[in-house]
Amino acid sequence: MKYVNVAIDNNNDNTDILYTYACEFDEIKIGNKVYVPFGKGNRTKAAYVFEVLDKISININKIKYIDHIDEEISLNKEIINTCKWIRQQYICRYIDSIKCFTPAGSLSKRGKIRTPYKDFEGEYKSIKDLTMEQSNALDRINPFIEKQEYKTFLIHGVTSSGKTEIYMRAIDKCIKMGRTAIMLVPEISLTTQTIERFIGRFGSENMAVLHSKLSLGERYDEWMRVKKGKVKILIGARSGVFAPFENIGVIILDEEHETTYKSDKTPKYDTVEVAIKRAQQNNGIVLLGSATPSLISSYKAEKGLYEKITLKKRYNEANLPEVQIIDMREELKNGNKTIFSVALYNEICNCLDNEKQVILFLNRRGYSSFISCRSCGYVLKCKECGISLTYHKSNNKAICHFCGYTEDIPEQCPECHGKYIKHFGVGTEKVEEVSKKLFPQSIVERLDLDTTKRKGSIDKIINNFKKGKTHILIGTQLVAKGLDFANVGLVGIISADITLNISDFRAAERTFQLITQAAGRAGRGNESGRVIIQSYSPNHYAILAAAKHDYGEFYKTEKMIRSMLLYPPYSDLIQIIISSEEEEEVQLRSEKVVQDFINKAGNKSKKYIFGPHPAPMNKINNHYRYQLLIKCLPENRLIYTQIITEIKLGISTDRNAKYLISIDINPYSFL
Repeated sequence: MKYVNVAIDNNNDNTDILYTYACEFDEIKIGNKVYVPFGKGNRTKAAYVFEVLDKISININKIKYIDHIDEEISLNKEIINTCKWIRQQYICRYIDSIKCFTPAGSLSKRGKIRTPYKDFEGEYKSIKDLTMEQSNALDRINPFIEKQEYKTFLIHGVTSSGKTEIYMRAIDKCIKMGRTAIMLVPEISLTTQTIERFIGRFGSENMAVLHSKLSLGERYDEWMRVKKGKVKILIGARSGVFAPFENIGVIILDEEHETTYKSDKTPKYDTVEVAIKRAQQNNGIVLLGSATPSLISSYKAEKGLYEKITLKKRYNEANLPEVQIIDMREELKNGNKTIFSVALYNEICNCLDNEKQVILFLNRRGYSSFISCRSCGYVLKCKECGISLTYHKSNNKAICHFCGYTEDIPEQCPECHGKYIKHFGVGTEKVEEVSKKLFPQSIVERLDLDTTKRKGSIDKIINNFKKGKTHILIGTQLVAKGLDFANVGLVGIISADITLNISDFRAAERTFQLITQAAGRAGRGNESGRVIIQSYSPNHYAILAAAKHDYGEFYKTEKMIRSMLLYPPYSDLIQIIISSEEEEEVQLRSEKVVQDFINKAGNKSKKYIFGPHPAPMNKINNHYRYQLLIKCLPENRLIYTQIITEIKLGISTDRNAKYLISIDINPYSFL
């Protein structure tokens, strides 16, 4: 007779504990999915084994028995340990963490195996000699693969420096040692291009794919291929980090700086952190690659937590693209009120005449509008924390999405007293419309969330551009992430200010990254390309550093600002959202949460608490929302998360409560 402690598949905080059952199956092990009688009515519920015991101290006369073990679905000990860590790290339930690792969908009733990308032929590229920088990188990486010793590497390589070849060779070495590999990309739009290259190198029979655009059936079958050991490589977006592999040799995150690696749904995990946790338990390595590493990753490399590898040259020795900054204030003064500067218009004409392709980038996000003076470039900013204010049309107010500061919209610019101060807003759809009018002989396509809703639409748009059928591609950040097109002669950044003035302390970092990444799409063939940046703030340090391809200068400036204001990496930001159908109730409870936190953490914590204030998106699904933010210094992380866990548990287990609580550690959105 054995005994097991299991987590019940039940979405209720009241049952978020481990329950003990007796087990008559000698083969039971940690990670098994089992079915058990649960509750007063002994309803059969699914559960997952977290511990196997030979004896227990409770009264065995009242103990219940496991009904049976699921023969198809099971996890391993490493995954269960990671689930425990996720529950504590991101303040979620056992079952929330478990469901990250279990498959969506179910077995086909017809017994048919659903294989996505089965018709892909692959993109074979002959393996050329490595550059000196690539060879040096692998010389530092390979010893850890050979010794099966954990290590995280930050590969800081300029765009088109050959990072993908380093990834492939690391994977190849792991596979030859009988180990497995996970390759992650930040956007589904990049998955197809990565799959084609990997099929060309490793063959489709050795790979599985996991991402949210697959059908539930496809996801289930791909999960099972991984679980049964039929493949050695998994390619996917964020959720691919949870692939049920054994003996993981390498986990790779390409474009590691991207915000899409942070989940905005429970559990609100950071993919980089989960990858490192899994690699540590498997004695594997993590490769974080980017031309614009996140400030946090660079800081960790500086402190010795990661080993940094730098690639300064493009693999074909081509020069980085020439970058020109256009001051849109001057364009306005000269009577040009269109979205294209004279320089950008002329360069587009020049490119099209020479049969080169053009990418026009505009990261028009839904709630990131700002209020700016088109005469002098002045932007309304919060008097409390220096973050740009967001225009709220419903009440005609300028509001800080970080601390809640509010002010009226001025009738004239406070800086130059000009009359051109207003809500700034141009989207990709308008850019597409104008481009078609100005360049009627050219084929223009748009790549954003509105044009990629149908399955396969992303691949179709990208393939059209890749084959030269599309002359001008207009898009949001989807076009700035890792896509490799040899014939792009020009990248035009319509407005760098859209990301520069989002209500987020990372605004400068996001601007630098997106400009650099978008610029990196130009000149990837044998000829160097050109980049034109349009801005009303042309002297901002992020724009100037991006134009010079100078990551070091940007990092130095941004790190100094973060240090002064105690933003990450010098603290963790903990966001707490309280919501309720009753506005007065949510306000009162938010204030009580703050007071409960102070009572437990001490009066010194007051200066690190911002709010509570109405959340920027104050009402969703008939629920009013209040937000508070806590700056958590490294030495306080454990105690603060313990306190917040206690507060959350008290709220979520109160059957009379008329409100809900949501917690996000280091969120990438403050809406």
